[in-house]
Amino acid sequence: MLLSAGAALAQDMAGWPRSFGNADGSVTEIPAQPQRILSTSVTITGTLLAVDAPVVASGSAGNGTFFAQWAELAEERGVENAWPAGSVDIEAVYAAAPDLIIVSTSGMDSALDQLDAFRTIAPTIILDYGGQTWQDLAIELGEAIGIEDRVEGAIDEFDAYVEEARRSITIPEGTANIISFNGPGQDNPIARAGSVHGQLLTALGFTLEDPDPEWHAQPNLREDFVWAPYENLVALTSATTFLLRVDDGGVAPFVNEPTLANLPSVQAGQVYGLGANSFRIDYFSGREIIDGIVEKFGN
Repeated sequence: MLLSAGAALAQDMAGWPRSFGNADGSVTEIPAQPQRILSTSVTITGTLLAVDAPVVASGSAGNGTFFAQWAELAEERGVENAWPAGSVDIEAVYAAAPDLIIVSTSGMDSALDQLDAFRTIAPTIILDYGGQTWQDLAIELGEAIGIEDRVEGAIDEFDAYVEEARRSITIPEGTANIISFNGPGQDNPIARAGSVHGQLLTALGFTLEDPDPEWHAQPNLREDFVWAPYENLVALTSATTFLLRVDDGGVAPFVNEPTLANLPSVQAGQVYGLGANSFRIDYFSGREIIDGIVEKFGN
């Protein structure tokens, strides 16, 4: 349908069409403000929901479900569960009738290999959420969708929530570390101080113990975690340990592991679960983590 001269002028004044620089260096032309977004990445979908973007369909996690921290909201907003990660359904893309498709460059929820097919259906943008805060990701999304004001509001609200929590807690003495505990015989990722998790705890007032990069057991050093062999855990020195992916009811395998019995945090009885949904931090899981910290360390 052709726009009237007045409508075309109004759209141009609002910043449309606009060009979006993709994570792979390419550029996507977005002709009009998106009204029906399909996110192929379940990780990105949480941030879309946080900034009230018009997402109508999304890929889900490998188990076929949305992330628990925002699944109820997605249902309320009628977001269609398009496919589980790794099983892209092009027919579901057509059925959703999107006017913008979002693809991630990496991760289990990346659908980059279907990029050409997506581009025949709707303008498609490519984002790299690895190592980014949800705020940085939201800013990129805001630029692509034209909802910069909503993004700014969501970030300001979250920052205020962090600050209120920081003022209401007493931080244990010494440093803290964050571990994704997998047990003996496996690599156990330790969050780096500058990671998304490290940044959140630092904003709350904790001082993060930065793991030795020499411990990293994978080919390429990452900015978020050092994937440390199990035996390196005994070299950690923090008086407080937070475990990813579990609440306080899930710390027993760590504190009862004989090899780790002399860790300062185990000796001090200061090993805590960071939350069942804490592995990826978005607006919603971030607030869950903050609430758990306040519950544990509130004045």
